[in-house]
Parts: sequence; structure tokens; C-alpha cells
Amino acid sequence: MTDDIVQVRAAKDQLADAVAWVARSLPTRPTQPILRGMVFEATDDGLDIAGYDYEVSTQVSIPAEVVETGKFVVNGKVMSEIISKMADQPIDIRCEDGKVHISSGSSKFRLPTMTLEDYPEMPTPPANTATIDPHVFTEAIGQVSVAAGKDDTLPMLTGIRMEAEDNKVTLAATDRFRLAVRTFEWEATTSERTELLIPAKTLADTARSIDLHTSGPVNIAVGDGSDGSPVGGDGLLGVLRDKRTTTTRLLEADFPKFRPLLPKEHSAVASVEIEPLREAIRRVSTVADRSSQVRMDFSDGQLRLSAQAEETGSAEEIIDCAFVGEPLLIAFNSGYLTDGLSQIHTPRVVMGFTQPSRPAILVPEPDELPEANDEGMFPTPDTEYTYLLMPVRLPG
Repeated sequence: MTDDIVQVRAAKDQLADAVAWVARSLPTRPTQPILRGMVFEATDDGLDIAGYDYEVSTQVSIPAEVVETGKFVVNGKVMSEIISKMADQPIDIRCEDGKVHISSGSSKFRLPTMTLEDYPEMPTPPANTATIDPHVFTEAIGQVSVAAGKDDTLPMLTGIRMEAEDNKVTLAATDRFRLAVRTFEWEATTSERTELLIPAKTLADTARSIDLHTSGPVNIAVGDGSDGSPVGGDGLLGVLRDKRTTTTRLLEADFPKFRPLLPKEHSAVASVEIEPLREAIRRVSTVADRSSQVRMDFSDGQLRLSAQAEETGSAEEIIDCAFVGEPLLIAFNSGYLTDGLSQIHTPRVVMGFTQPSRPAILVPEPDELPEANDEGMFPTPDTEYTYLLMPVRLPG
């Protein structure tokens, strides 16, 4: 606890938004009770709010009328819940004698402080590595994080692989059943090659929280090599924008070699309008069995989707499809298939196939579909995004 008197007033919307953003990253089952805490520091420049659990830190600054500067720690999720429910008018916060008093209009709350000395020291982000357009950043992270694993016993699959050299960046994620790869460019401060494995959940949560309605780039901080240490050598990634900073510890694991998995050519190619396809999958999968298997029967001009289970029956639907190659019957997990379609931001998806038992690719529709080469194979279109999906084994 602190013996300082801290007194500050802040606008409801800015305060509620800031504490809710920090509270999202606080652990629900912390290894130490103090990690439930949220740090408030009133300075001459405004109000800083932060949280940290030794893995992920969040810090945000907002304007405020500061009467008495100082610092205290209080239960973060409780504080966020209280402020979110208060009236839409300025909120006064006063910390004194181990209690935090929160008031607005006729509403008054009092919370005990937590021991400030027990709170871990907040990490400092490394030097800035690059800047990137926030729309590109949020889209790219969303497109690859959908394929990341969630099994903590396989930590190498819970991360997003980042490879960067000069201004070119490649992101990749896989859970063994699908693989997503996205390339883009950023403005780098270093030409040194960078290879990182970043926790996918933290990076995805950070990307989703970025306000795309405000101007300014996203700053990525893993070091610039100016001090002689390798980029990423601190084992820490920082994402900074709009007076908000997130840091996360990098994963120490070896990501699978993914490039050899991506086929360079295909024996058949289909182009399908995404929305009718997603709707048809949603309908036929209502009778799918536990594997959520949806069959896709491609032939000239049409795609027949079907699913069946002994207990629930069967379903079938036919939609239009541009298809070249020999007729093909293949099956996929409907959830994984829909995930991939949701991250392709063109009206149509192009799907490339080799064999019914081999992975297929989903890519955004290019300006021109690939033409067959002399061997009758279709090269993979040049694309910034590829979603590779393992098929489900067909019975028999």
C-alpha cells in the first residue's frame, strides 16, 4: 500500500476504455494475488494505468485533472467493472490511508489498495524495429492467428512465426491441421534478419484492440541491433500505438519448417463465391457427425456439398463453381474450412488441389486464374495470403 494521497479526475469514457483495455490482459487465476492488481499513477502529465503478469504487460496514458500526484495498486477487474457501470460524467478517484475512493454524481465506491511494493517492475519495450499501417497489421495478425494451436503442451504451435528482413515480413501459424501464411511490408529501422515466435493469443488480442479510426502507425519493438545485440535478443516484443503499450515474452521453441508444406502446383483448381459457400457449409454441417466432416464434390460448373450422420440424417446442397481439372471428391472439417474462408477478403476464393488425401490451399482470387502448364498442372497464384488445410479421411 502507499501512504501518499493521490487525487485525480478523468472523463468517464476515456477512463472506462483505458481500465477495460488493461483489465483484459490481467490473469483470472494469477500465480500471486498481487498480479490481480492494476497500477494507477497520477503524474503532472495525466493518468497512467498498467497491468503485468510476468508474461504480458499493458500500459496506457490518458488525460486527467491531477490534484495530487502519486501511485497505488487496486484490484483491476473490480475497478474496471465499477467504472464501466458509473454514470456518464467525470469520475473522481482519491487514494488515502489504504483505501481508493471512486465517486461520480451520487455513486460512491471504496476499495482496499494492494501492496505497491509487492508489484513486479514493469518491463521496458526494446528499441523500435519497424512501423506498420494499423489496417495491414490487424488484418495480417487475424489471418494467421486463426490457424495457431491452443494446446500449451505444444508451445511451438501456440505462436506466430515472424520472419523479417529489410521491409519484407512473413507471418505463419499452424496447429498441424491447417497452416496460414501472410506476407506484407513495413518500414524497418534495421536490415538485420529477424526470426521470432510470438504468443498468438496475445498478439491477436492486441491487434483486435487497435482503434482503426485514429491516425498513426503501429510501432513494433524488438530492438534495432544498434547496441550490438541481436534483434529480438531481449526475448521481448512491444506493440505501441495511441499512448498504449503492450509487451509480451517471446516463446523459446522451434517452429516447424512450413515452406516445404506449401504446394507449388495443383492438379485441379476451383473458384467459388465465398458468401454462398459459407452459407451452404453452415446449412449442411448441421447434420455433420462429431468430426464436423463436410464433403465437397467438384465437377465442371458446380460444387456439391454434403454431410451425414447416422443419428441426425443427411444434407446436400449444390452451388455454382468455376472448376478446372478432373472431378474431385474431398472432405474437410467444416469449422477449419469456415475459419479459412472468413480470412479471405475477396468476393471469391481460389482452391487448389493435388489429391483428395493431400492438403488443399485457399487463397484470395487473383486478377487472373492460373493456366495449366505443359504437364497439365496449375501453378499456385502469386498471393500475400495462403491458408493450407488438411482434408478429413473419407470412409472406405
